[in-house]
Amino acid sequence: MKKFSAASLIFILLGITAIGALVANKLKKDRQLRQQQMLARRGSGVLQVDVFVVKPQVIQQTLDASGTLMSNEWINLQPEVSGRITELNFREGSYVKKGTLLVKLFDGDLQAQLQKLQAQLSLQQLTLERQEKLLAINGISQQDVDNTRNQIASIQADIRNVQAQIRKTEIYAPFDGVIGLRNVSLGAIVTPATIIATLQQIDPLKLDFTIPEKYAPLIDTHVPVSFRTAGFDQDFQGRIYAIEPQIDENTRTIRIRCHVPNPAQKLLPGAYADVKLVLKKIPQALMIPTQAIVPTTRDQQVVVYRHGKASFVNVQTGIRQEDFIQVIHGLSPGDTVLITGMMQVRPGVPLHINQVL
Repeated sequence: MKKFSAASLIFILLGITAIGALVANKLKKDRQLRQQQMLARRGSGVLQVDVFVVKPQVIQQTLDASGTLMSNEWINLQPEVSGRITELNFREGSYVKKGTLLVKLFDGDLQAQLQKLQAQLSLQQLTLERQEKLLAINGISQQDVDNTRNQIASIQADIRNVQAQIRKTEIYAPFDGVIGLRNVSLGAIVTPATIIATLQQIDPLKLDFTIPEKYAPLIDTHVPVSFRTAGFDQDFQGRIYAIEPQIDENTRTIRIRCHVPNPAQKLLPGAYADVKLVLKKIPQALMIPTQAIVPTTRDQQVVVYRHGKASFVNVQTGIRQEDFIQVIHGLSPGDTVLITGMMQVRPGVPLHINQVL
């Protein structure tokens, strides 16, 4: 094993000490550099930022709601009396006009009663004519004539009653509409509880939706709405024509009904609708990007670029859109707000603008 002299060991120790000093000095310089960089990021230097210039613009306050399409008119076709179906004068899914006879029940017995009463009426009317001639020459008493007149009036009342019973065996279309699928066949025995089919008027349609009670003062009739339904990549239009005069106590919402033209009959009753309602227009709104807002524990702030430095300003916000938010108080047209670097900036820090949006 090789042995070192005392001088050699001293020389080695001095070399190790020098190398240690150089390493320590390098670490110290690196630490100082990192501290300087951190101080620069914290505001001791000029911070590079992107900004947005506040300008007034026209915006719309909109409200999204969930709605349901309904038929303008809708009924179940049900008979008023029990009986056997003798006529079905419609085709499933067809369009029918108001007043069309759709269903007829057997009325042979009622028709026979009507013919009997009409014959009795004719006989009594002839009898009355003869009695009036005899009364003119005092050949009959007034009481006999009055009795005949009463009999005629009674028969006429019976005729009207039978005619009313006959009308109950007939179902007419009360409005223009489309017949649904029928549930019975010709010759079936039906009762007043039997639903033969449905009749729906689908042009126009109704659209019902609800909104929170706080928006009730902003709603009025004739206000246009737009909506979308599943299966259609387009917006449909409607117009409010009625508002429920009472707020629902359970949901604290108010119900609104719209009139929706449907000439092509693309839309069907029962469909779900995503409704967008324009509550009001604001012609001079100050809008800024949402990322410009700096939330605090008590309020909201933005960083304004003023005379080359950062200034924090408290703001009050309003309508929020997808990427922008309205500032009601705190900013003026022409103000320049930061949209990057808000987490590093401090009040009074010098700023350099990279990009203006």
